[in-house]
Amino acid sequence: MKKQLLKEIIEKKEKKIEFAIITDLQNGESCIFEKNKPIDRNFEKYKDKIDLHFSNKKDGIIEGTNIFVETYIRPIKVIIVGAVHIAQYLVNFAKSLNFEISIIDPRGYFATEKRFPNIKIINKWPKEAFEDIETNQNSALIALTHDPKIDDPALQHAIKKNFFYIGALGSKKTHENRCKRLKEAGFKDEEIKRIFGPIGIKLGGRSAPEIALSIIAQLVAEAYKK
Repeated sequence: MKKQLLKEIIEKKEKKIEFAIITDLQNGESCIFEKNKPIDRNFEKYKDKIDLHFSNKKDGIIEGTNIFVETYIRPIKVIIVGAVHIAQYLVNFAKSLNFEISIIDPRGYFATEKRFPNIKIINKWPKEAFEDIETNQNSALIALTHDPKIDDPALQHAIKKNFFYIGALGSKKTHENRCKRLKEAGFKDEEIKRIFGPIGIKLGGRSAPEIALSIIAQLVAEAYKK
């Protein structure tokens, strides 16, 4: 691999830009591929197939060719609101996945480095916390506190920013009340319906690790629908 190409790859990784390295295994020629950008002329005839691999987040050789595609996908930003017991299991499950975790909780006695080592912790109310976090359609929200003063502002932010995944812990009754408050705050039914509540796929489990597993499973499933 040429030195200049390697330098570009390192820079793109540092900036968390999504790209792929395309290599012709027959002659060793490589280039960087980015969505909606011109591709090296040596690989132009494979552009559609490369684009398909990239969109499907797949690594491997394109069938019937010598072209190898290696994708580098930007980590999904997952914001957990509420440093509760379930959040600890969520973090453990997420460590081996392509997630960039942040925890928001104004309650300093819950959100501590000791309970969540090596995780970005923001001890602020959500409205203030989101001023420190860049969010977009590649972001996900998991609201866990049951406290409207904490969860509701976070849910409102996630809806406005069109997060690809929004989930909130609580019973059906809790969620009904939550939806009512959001409607009173001016949100439309179709916006509110985007919230997974109660959160998680139905595994039947009730313990903290089982609930965390159901949430992670749902999050991963929605990530692949993006």
